[in-house]
Amino acid sequence: MMGRPALALIIVALAMASPARADPRDVLRACQAVVARAAQSAQDPKIVKPDEAEILRCQQVIRDWTLRESRMSVDEEGRPLR
Repeated sequence: MMGRPALALIIVALAMASPARADPRDVLRACQAVVARAAQSAQDPKIVKPDEAEILRCQQVIRDWTLRESRMSVDEEGRPLR
């Protein structure tokens, strides 16, 4: 029987394996989970640390989203942010 960390790892891997078909927000959420898991693995040796390349790619995805969000003047539903 698989544990929760293994199941979460599989879900994240599947989301990242097909970024062209995945919803961009799902890719962002998956990357946030990878970065969070990397931070937790530094605290808890039982947690499997993701690949360094995966962490770097996810950090870039999060950075790109942050820059994109800062340039947007409307939310996902078209309402003004300000």
